[in-house]
Amino acid sequence: MNSNMEKYLSKAEVLIEALPYIQRFNRKIIVVKYGGSAMVDEELKRRVIEDVTLLKLVGFKPIIVHGGGKEISNMVKRLGMEPKFINGLRVTDAETMEVAEMVLGKVNKSLVQLVESLGVRAIGISGKDGGLLTVEKKYSNGEDIGFVGEITDVNTDILYDLLEKDFLPIICPIGLDKDFQTYNINADDAACAIARAMKAEKLAFLTDIEGVYKDPKDPDTLISELLVSEAEKLMEEGYIGGGMLPKLHNCIDAIENGVSRVHILDGRIPHCLLLEIFTNKGIGTAILKDDGSRFYHE
Repeated sequence: MNSNMEKYLSKAEVLIEALPYIQRFNRKIIVVKYGGSAMVDEELKRRVIEDVTLLKLVGFKPIIVHGGGKEISNMVKRLGMEPKFINGLRVTDAETMEVAEMVLGKVNKSLVQLVESLGVRAIGISGKDGGLLTVEKKYSNGEDIGFVGEITDVNTDILYDLLEKDFLPIICPIGLDKDFQTYNINADDAACAIARAMKAEKLAFLTDIEGVYKDPKDPDTLISELLVSEAEKLMEEGYIGGGMLPKLHNCIDAIENGVSRVHILDGRIPHCLLLEIFTNKGIGTAILKDDGSRFYHE
């Protein structure tokens, strides 16, 4: 067999491997939290959007929730302001809130433009539109961090309507409180709240790390699958720290509220979403219910 034929056969094998996953998740909702380096690097950005549009075209119902922390920090500095953080959360005063909304709006429409250029209809919306995200003021260990919101309600009607009409919703994490004051929302929190409210089949976090490690210093300790009880044990025993701690809490919260499976992926790896969802081994960490089926051993 010549090498060309082997190459074509290996492509066919990849497609066949993907088939059961396509069948299994057809018409299912997947929420993708998009952030980190994959948003800043233009080549990676295009590949992530290609992944999401492919998911849409093979029958998934994707929803993108994007961040913009790096872009906000850059703009704040360019305007001569100093970014401030308390317990890892951005302190958002009135001026910073204005900058954040402007930057997130720009990011949102650039993602819409990219999706549309790939032949899929997208609609970019802010959490302010149609009362999509209602919030109350969030405190960090009792400290005031300004206009940062905690989501209290998600108006799912808007998202179901958009999905029904075959649009791909791209959501900017800004919300309103009951007095119609604007608040910035942590994009991880927004993605979790939306995935819970929509009873999503999957929630995927694109991050700047490969997944969950038992020992972050040892790359061989990457965990492919993690039950909720195992994740809680790792946190209790002090194996998980830094930014992964709130992320894992969000993952567990999503699963306990109806999301079937959560994936933590390295957005710096080209086509990481497709590799995780459509291959038998995956490349990140999948977190699942204690009574959930072990995906890679079925």
